[in-house]
Amino acid sequence: AYVAHKNMVVYQMDVKTAFLNGIFREEVYVSQPDGFVDQDNPNHVHKLKKALYGLKQAPRTWYDMLSSFLISQDFSKGSVDPT
Repeated sequence: AYVAHKNMVVYQMDVKTAFLNGIFREEVYVSQPDGFVDQDNPNHVHKLKKALYGLKQAPRTWYDMLSSFLISQDFSKGSVDPT
């Protein structure tokens, strides 16, 4: 309603595989999924370098990366909802 009242233009975008582009700030390890177990090292776990779908951290890592980029491009967070 505010945008229409001010006669503003709104742009929207969709980033394919967005959650796969987030980079962790902490170390995250995963076990080998069934069907993809390394037969030479069946008990090994793997350290993730980037987020995976289904991880609870995936949305936050993407948000942090996108937010940092936008702020570096002189965008600013809103005062009403600064997320």
